[in-house]
Amino acid sequence: MIGSDQVAVLDPGGMQTVLGKPGTDARCQEQLRACSGRTVEFLTAVALMRQDGEELIEFTDVTRVTFRALDEPTIARYVAKERPLDCAGGFKSEGLGITLCEAIDSADPSALIGLPLIRLSAALRSAGFELP
Repeated sequence: MIGSDQVAVLDPGGMQTVLGKPGTDARCQEQLRACSGRTVEFLTAVALMRQDGEELIEFTDVTRVTFRALDEPTIARYVAKERPLDCAGGFKSEGLGITLCEAIDSADPSALIGLPLIRLSAALRSAGFELP
């Protein structure tokens, strides 16, 4: 069994703010306003358990996204077109969200999409699974 979820963490002046899945247009726009011109950490937690329940492997991947300065019309257009209401921080890098970025820093580019496949592959091999 594999379980995974993601949150975005904004650190304005040392006080961390967790940005989950916004759920509404208004909350999504608010989250993107907060991310504008800042670097946000996307934390993806993964748990892998063998079916026999004998081994549990857990890890967290960190991806840093630097957002460009976003104006209100850009945010509104993005939310209306992409509908990222079920994505941490209201952001989807695999779609139009990539246009909101200045930089992405990650050891595993698939992590930002929601499941760090490179590290998961290593965990599966560690748990005894043969991958190609």
